[in-house]
Amino acid sequence: MNAMIRTTGALLLSMGLLVLGNGLQSSLISLRASLEGFSTQFTGILMTGYFIGFLAGSTLTPRIVAQVGHIRVFAALASLASSVVLIYAVFTDPWLWFGMRVVTGFCIAGLFIVAESWLNDSATNATRGQLLSLYMVITSGAMACGQLLLNLADPGSFELFILIAVLVSLALLPILLSATSAPSFAAPVHISLLQLYRSSPLGILGCMGTGMSNGAMLGMGVIYAEQMGLSLHRISLFMGLLLVGGMVLQWPIGKLSDRFDRRMVIFIVTALAALTSLLAAAIAEVSTVAQLSVAFLLGGLAFPMYSLCVAYTNDALEPRQMVAASSNLVLAYGIGAALGPSLVAAVMGAVGPAGFFWYLAVVHAAIGVFALYRMTRRNAVPMDEQGLCVPVGSAASQVAMAMVQEATVDQANEAPEQPVCA
Repeated sequence: MNAMIRTTGALLLSMGLLVLGNGLQSSLISLRASLEGFSTQFTGILMTGYFIGFLAGSTLTPRIVAQVGHIRVFAALASLASSVVLIYAVFTDPWLWFGMRVVTGFCIAGLFIVAESWLNDSATNATRGQLLSLYMVITSGAMACGQLLLNLADPGSFELFILIAVLVSLALLPILLSATSAPSFAAPVHISLLQLYRSSPLGILGCMGTGMSNGAMLGMGVIYAEQMGLSLHRISLFMGLLLVGGMVLQWPIGKLSDRFDRRMVIFIVTALAALTSLLAAAIAEVSTVAQLSVAFLLGGLAFPMYSLCVAYTNDALEPRQMVAASSNLVLAYGIGAALGPSLVAAVMGAVGPAGFFWYLAVVHAAIGVFALYRMTRRNAVPMDEQGLCVPVGSAASQVAMAMVQEATVDQANEAPEQPVCA
């Protein structure tokens, strides 16, 4: 037990440092691109590069780990990720930056896969759900805190890039100094994406639509706030409140979805997200304080949508299919997240900063309309067969997704005749 606590503590500390640095990096690159005169449209393409790399890393890292092992892969990717950050401070070339964002996304995906496989190996059936929840709270909180680090130095200088490199490098230490052997690793067995879509059309398209929304907020939220004339302090608050809102409202929304028809909860939450986006666009010029408050509410409604869609997909699957579905759910979300920054940048380029919220309103409205349509095509899952809604972070790899599926199965096995609440 003590060994497990030491191992998981080191893992959680490493991931906290890594996400803290990555959260700062995402907002800093977006803001620095604007300061360097990159167009809104190209900044959207630039931020898309991260998600392209993340998808590639999610696909290729398991093969690399199988060849050279966890520790070497983790050390190599962390070293590369920290080195790439320093290139931004030396060279100001748009397409070089795009390439570096792809490399960063690849490295971060690989680091998540390695660390999460360690975490999953440390978990038991009794502790997996609690450990996963703690992991999500730590990573979500670190991502939000990373936004506040923007205030420590001038974004136009090099100091913040050095801080990011230091944080990523420090993330190596707890794991490499931990006296534990590397876990056995086996990538989840895949099932057909088409087969998964046939089982749960709303789950797959909901994941993709949520990725389009979340990718846009994470990639272009800083640009929106900067174009609205917010100070650096308020830009960091705007981004931080989006993420904190998602962390705070994740649990109550998840509990509601465990007790009522999941599709109706998805419809209500995404419809409220669309309305909140319209409200945010309307009050943008009225009050900065009101805008920051609405940012908290919007994040609280938008980010939990991923967990809802994953849980709804699980409801349509047999327990033996759930882990196999994890990679496809990550793929669907990742495709949406890769499209999000470029699409919202195009809208903002056409209609101005307000296009940021208009885009989010349209995406969430589309998810809501499709949810209503699916409610006419299929009966609701009986409440006694509906499973657990486990929090899922926007950066979760297929390993964490597999943990979600395993936690769902564990809870169902413990109380097979009762609906389980998060």
